[in-house]
Amino acid sequence: MQEYSRVAVLTRNDAINPLYHEDITQHVLKPDFLVIGAGVAGLRAAIELASAGQVLIVTKAEPKESSSEYAQGGIAAALSDDDEVELHELDTIAAGDGLCNREAVRVLVEEGPPAIEDLLEWGAEFDREGSKLLFAREGAHSRNRVLHAHGDSTGREIVRTLWQKVSAYPSVRILTFTAITELLKSGDTIAGAMAYDEWAGGMVSISAKATLLATGGLGRVYAATTNPDVATGDGVALAYRAGAEISDIEFVQFHPTALHLEGAPCFLLSEALRGEGAFLRNSAGHRFMSQYHPMAELAPRDVVSRSMVQEMLRSGASSIQLDLTHKSGGFVRNRFPRIYETCKRYGIDLATQSAPVHPAAHYAMGGVRTDLVGQTTLERLFAAGEAACTGVHGANRLASNSLLEGLVYGARAGRQMRGLAAAAAVDAEPVAKPTFPAIEESALRQLAWQKLGILRSGAELTEALAELSGIQCAEQPKAPRRQHELRNMHCVAQLIGRAALAREESRGAHRRTDFPNTRDEFQKHSLLRTGSAQVRFA
Repeated sequence: MQEYSRVAVLTRNDAINPLYHEDITQHVLKPDFLVIGAGVAGLRAAIELASAGQVLIVTKAEPKESSSEYAQGGIAAALSDDDEVELHELDTIAAGDGLCNREAVRVLVEEGPPAIEDLLEWGAEFDREGSKLLFAREGAHSRNRVLHAHGDSTGREIVRTLWQKVSAYPSVRILTFTAITELLKSGDTIAGAMAYDEWAGGMVSISAKATLLATGGLGRVYAATTNPDVATGDGVALAYRAGAEISDIEFVQFHPTALHLEGAPCFLLSEALRGEGAFLRNSAGHRFMSQYHPMAELAPRDVVSRSMVQEMLRSGASSIQLDLTHKSGGFVRNRFPRIYETCKRYGIDLATQSAPVHPAAHYAMGGVRTDLVGQTTLERLFAAGEAACTGVHGANRLASNSLLEGLVYGARAGRQMRGLAAAAAVDAEPVAKPTFPAIEESALRQLAWQKLGILRSGAELTEALAELSGIQCAEQPKAPRRQHELRNMHCVAQLIGRAALAREESRGAHRRTDFPNTRDEFQKHSLLRTGSAQVRFA
């Protein structure tokens, strides 16, 4: 088709490599289906859509640059002989601290095992002991049910497998180094999107019968995060500006163990390390987690992160020590090669030295509100993966459920979108010119870290919202991609602050120092929509 003449066609050789991208700013692209994001959820949806029409995947950077690619911990599913779907369901609900959508959880755990079987059929290479799959245990799981690939490269292996599968379909095209800046609307129906072509420095219009937000997380809103640079909350901000409902956005999970060394990246040290017996020690060298939770180092992530913060506040230390030196010499190097080599590069030999760690923003439980097939509150707009909120994670995600959610709900959204293949395209309304906040990205991220972070108070949240709303915004001709991302981060920070201020309790990953207890009247989901000043709970 003519409109695709300058968009790269996937081939097996292209998968997970940067793709050539020409100037397409003079073209209006007209795929049947628009998939925004190239992580697990987006790729899994594209596989479902490929037989129903032309699919265009849009990604801000190289195809491999997504949170999925960096996921180390694993993927959970009740596949082992001593496990049951019901146990996985109970563990997920317990971690969610009273806010899980039980129907969504049931879908996840029941459709999880066949989703893994699909990956195995498509060539995924998970770790094995002999001929049998090797299952590990992570925090708050009652059984060994977490699969890994190459020790600590699970996300990378799943993404590789999905790219190989999707590349077999000539109907799937990809547009790289292109950032979606606005969703196009006709009333309450989404008609496609506007995009910024980074290479050409201009705008592209994309018309589609159905659009999927699979944009991943929002960790870059915070100064310390395990997320890649592209995780700027784009899907949430795009959907909110278009009028879609945002739910549970106050629940941001801070992973307890990110490498904390001057000059080193905020590199995730997988929870699987603690699952294999790593200890957390305070500045005095003492293990402390048993004082906070009976599961000690394997307590839910929110408990571990807050406990670490309390230990650091008590001692004045800037980090906690993650200790694996009691394991045999070659264990860490063989079991977690990527983690071992990264730490070694920055002067830490995990076989003989403990690693300084500190919590960092890792995962958003909330996002664009959807039903169980990915439908948002706007017609023809779908969301899946971390950008979406089905309620499956409640107030705190169970470890290794995120990759599984991307697979299960990405496939569900794709199947639902197929029903629009015969629909007519919708003419979009004009889009207002964007305005951009006059603040340095580092200042915004530091503000979020200090006042919207692990421990929150009404006073600090009020101060943060006043600062954020007081930032001047103005038009900027030919704004680069980073300005569009900053605009989205500014929007998402305000949404987090508003929802966190309205939730006057502590639950899951949301901890208010002025409301330290869980309150029954808040066993509801927060809901925000543009045009409404109030946060609703339902």
